[in-house]
Amino acid sequence: MMLFFDIPLKNEVAPNGIVSFELVKELIVSENILNSWDTHARTSAGMSMGLDFLFLIIYASFIALLMHKLNERIWNNTRVYKLGVLLIWGVFLAALFDVIENFALIKLLLGDLQQSCSSIAFYFASMKFVLLILGVLFIVVSWVVKVVKKRI
Repeated sequence: MMLFFDIPLKNEVAPNGIVSFELVKELIVSENILNSWDTHARTSAGMSMGLDFLFLIIYASFIALLMHKLNERIWNNTRVYKLGVLLIWGVFLAALFDVIENFALIKLLLGDLQQSCSSIAFYFASMKFVLLILGVLFIVVSWVVKVVKKRI
């Protein structure tokens, strides 16, 4: 569903659609992206950000639950276990960062063109992506360790 809304957002100025908009640090670039979108694209951007509020609850819960299950089964009574718990909280922090980022992007989309909105969106989106990548890496590494342990 989210990909459906992203199709009209992709162009030469925003090759990665909504992600291009999320990861813009400078207001002038945010304005260029907004100016490259017609009314349909701006509506799609708004719908995408609106759905993201629901999606962030789902992705954070799913990733955290998967991390928790793997952490309990593979890393219990090890030093890595505490790292897993910390990364689980990091996933929920990423969801909070996603909310803050979305509010800044919505303000830009509605015409509140301030450098602070672009900066807030950029920094919180960047931190969100880093935390989510760390969570997914934890899942991948844990899964590989589980597979290797079964074969030994």
